[in-house]
Amino acid sequence: MAGGRAFRPSAPRRAAFAALLTLLFLAALSFLLSSAPAPSSSPPPSARLAAVRRHAADHTAVLAAYAAHARKLKEASAAQSLSFSSLSSDLSALSARLAAHLSTGSFPEDGLRPLEKEARERIKFARALAADAKEGFDTQSKIQKLSDTVFAVGEQLARARRAGRMSSRIAADSTPKSLHCLAMRLLEARLANPSAFADDPDHPAPEFDDPALYHYAVFSDNVLAVSVVVASAARAAANPSRHVFHVVTAPMYLPAFRVWFARRPPPLGVHVQLLAYSDFPFLNATNSPVVRQIEAGNRDVALLDYLRFYLPDMFPALRRVVLLEDDVVVQKDLAALWQLDLDGKVNGAVEMCFGGFRRYRKYLNFTQPIVRDRFNPSACAWAYGVNVFDLEIWRRDGCTELFHQYMEMNEDGELWDPTSVLTAGLMSFYGNTKALDKSWHVMGLGYNPSISPEAIHHAAVIHFDGNMKPWLDVALNQYKALWTKYVDTEMEFLTLCNFGL
Repeated sequence: MAGGRAFRPSAPRRAAFAALLTLLFLAALSFLLSSAPAPSSSPPPSARLAAVRRHAADHTAVLAAYAAHARKLKEASAAQSLSFSSLSSDLSALSARLAAHLSTGSFPEDGLRPLEKEARERIKFARALAADAKEGFDTQSKIQKLSDTVFAVGEQLARARRAGRMSSRIAADSTPKSLHCLAMRLLEARLANPSAFADDPDHPAPEFDDPALYHYAVFSDNVLAVSVVVASAARAAANPSRHVFHVVTAPMYLPAFRVWFARRPPPLGVHVQLLAYSDFPFLNATNSPVVRQIEAGNRDVALLDYLRFYLPDMFPALRRVVLLEDDVVVQKDLAALWQLDLDGKVNGAVEMCFGGFRRYRKYLNFTQPIVRDRFNPSACAWAYGVNVFDLEIWRRDGCTELFHQYMEMNEDGELWDPTSVLTAGLMSFYGNTKALDKSWHVMGLGYNPSISPEAIHHAAVIHFDGNMKPWLDVALNQYKALWTKYVDTEMEFLTLCNFGL
C-alpha cells in the first residue's frame, strides 16, 4: 500500500535468518581454521612419532598373536595366516623406522606427515583384520577348552587318555565351528548314556580281516564327511556287503564316530570298523620318526595325515587296500579297482600334471643334492584321493622304511614342506606308481568352477580338494548338491549345529 509502513519480517523469520547467518559464520570459521597452518601449540614431531610408534608396536603384538593362532589352522586359513604375518612384519619394520627417527631427536615436518599417514593406514587395516578374526579366535579357544574337558571325562574315554601327549598335539584346530559342534553333541550323547554306545568288541568281525573282500581306509576326524564317503560308496556298489571301511581317527573323536554309526548304522550292509591311532601300539617314537618329530614339537607334521604310510602294518591280513580321502564322493562301483593290474607297482593313482605344471619340481627342493640325485624334476605328480595300494608289493619293496629315511632327512624341512603329505608320497612311491585312467578320480571340485559336467558325470569318484569344502558356506554352489544328497539329514544334531544343508 502506497505511503504505508515499511515491511518488517515476523519474529520467527528473524530467528531463522539469524540462525542461518550463525551457521554460515561457523562454516566459514571452520574452513579457515582447517586450512590454516598448525598452531605452535601442537605436539612436537617427536611426541607424534612416539605416539604412532606405540600404536604400531601394540598392533604388531596383536597381529603376531593372531598369526600364531592362524598358523595352527589348515589350508582353509592359509591366506589369513599370510595376511597376519605379512602385516605384522610391515608394522614391525615401520616401528623400527619410527624408532630410528626418534633416536635422532629431529625430523622435518614435510617428511613426518607421509610417515604418519602410512602408519595410520596400516594400523587401520590391522584393526579391521584383527576384528574380523577375533570372533573365530575366541570361539575356537572356547571350543578347544570344551573339547579338552569332554576328552578327560569318564571311563569310556580311557583309550583316548592312553594316547597322552600324542593325541593332545593332534587336535583339529582348524575344524569349522559346525563340525566341532557336531563332535561335541555326539560326545555329550555318549556321556549321557554310555551303555547305549558300547566300544568295539575285543575280537573284530571276521569281515575286517578277510582279504577276499573290498577294503577301504579313510583317515579323518570329520564324522560327517566320512558318513558321506561310506553312504555314497554303499549306494554305488553292486554288492555293498562285500565292501569294508576301516576308519581311523584321533582318540578324542573316536567316541563321536561310534555314536554316529550307532545311531545311523552303515547303509545297505557295508561294514565299518572304527579305530583310533592309539589302537596301533607300533605307532610310537621308537618305531616312527613321524611320532618322534611330533613329540619333539614339530607342529607341521600331522599324524592323522601321515598314517597312510603305515597301511601294511595296520592291516597285516590284507593284500590290497583303496585309500579314500574324506572329501570325496563315490559315484560308481569301485569293485573293479581290486582287479586292476598295477604292473607290479605299489600305488595306483591318477596323474595331475599338464604341460610344465604339477611336476616334481613344484614339490621338492632340487637345490638339495639328495633330491637332485634321486628324482627327475620333470616327473609327473599324481594325486591322493583315490589310491590303490598293493600291500604285498609294498612290504616286499620296503616302502615304509624308505618313507622313514626321507622323514629323518627332512627333519629340518629342507627337502620339502612337511605339511605336504603328498610330497612324502611322491618320494616314497617314486617309480613305483601306476597311472590310472582319469575317470577314476576327477579332482578340483573344491576350487575349480569350470569342471565339465560330462567329466563329473563319468567320474567314479569326485574329489572336493581345495578350500571350498562342500560342508562349508564357501562351497561352490554348482557342485554342493553332489555331496549333500548323501548327508543323513535325519541326524538331529545337524540342525542343532547350524549346518546349512
